[in-house]
Amino acid sequence: MLPDYYSPDEETAISIMKHAFNLGCNLFDTAIVPEYGDAEIKLGKFAAHIGREKIIISDKSRFFYGDEMYKAVYKSCENLGTYTDIYFVHQVHEGNEEVTFGRYGAVDALNELKAEGKIKFTGIASHYYDILLRGAKDKRVDVLQGSGNILERGMLNRIESESLFRQKGFILNKVYAAGILPYFFQIQTLLSGALSYPISSALIGMGNHEQVEQAMLKEPKNYTRPAFSQVMSILEKSFVPIPCDRCQRCRCIYGTEIHTIFRQYNYYFLGKDYWALRKLDLSINESAAQCKKCTDMTCMKKCPHSINIPETVQMIKRLVEIHVRNSLI
Repeated sequence: MLPDYYSPDEETAISIMKHAFNLGCNLFDTAIVPEYGDAEIKLGKFAAHIGREKIIISDKSRFFYGDEMYKAVYKSCENLGTYTDIYFVHQVHEGNEEVTFGRYGAVDALNELKAEGKIKFTGIASHYYDILLRGAKDKRVDVLQGSGNILERGMLNRIESESLFRQKGFILNKVYAAGILPYFFQIQTLLSGALSYPISSALIGMGNHEQVEQAMLKEPKNYTRPAFSQVMSILEKSFVPIPCDRCQRCRCIYGTEIHTIFRQYNYYFLGKDYWALRKLDLSINESAAQCKKCTDMTCMKKCPHSINIPETVQMIKRLVEIHVRNSLI
């Protein structure tokens, strides 16, 4: 699916998965049909072709109430034509956290499905450290899925220093940062940096045979990661990046996701220009206004990279105003 967001036909998809399998890939991640098109169906046919017991299937859906999750897993198994090894509650965040973890929520449903044998392991997938930490503490959760890479490593650094995460399986996504980092760094550097953290497996978007070979044939013998300053110095050759690693310590009293705004700014210059700009335009005016009147400044005190957050947010607001205006002319 990544980095170009396309869906190959069934024959091509199975051929790509078979090529990855032959080179050593044994974990295949998908999501329920409404989210990822017909990916479940194609993966199910591939699994039947090579032998279901030879691979691990990781699946997910964006349902937070128990009854909805229960039905979703049955639908996923129907689409796959088989069971799923790991099933994740997809994109858990503060808005749905209590429902997901609460009584009769999605986590309870997954545990019931595990007892029935429809799935082998329960999972929580989130882009937020606090959610993943809650999952690490929850005995009902077997596997966690979070995002990170050599640029957006802040959450990974926190996970590395928290021993609770060693008690769970951990699958890392966004290793290529939505497909943009391979334009700036070698695949081996990206893989080595990700695998240097205490994770169980890394998810790599592979949409053709060439991408499969890049990911599967260049696994480093020793996992090392470049320093964050080295990553910044490479990006600085193309633009002036915000030195934010998305550690998520910058909690805003108004609820602004500062790290997300900074990510969208960097992504704009890294190649996701239209997508990043439109997402910024959804909330930047409100965020900038709140930031301008704020006197709390806790966010700056907790930033490990000493970013002048209020000044940077105002700068991003000006950039969005200029570029959105130009895009509409």
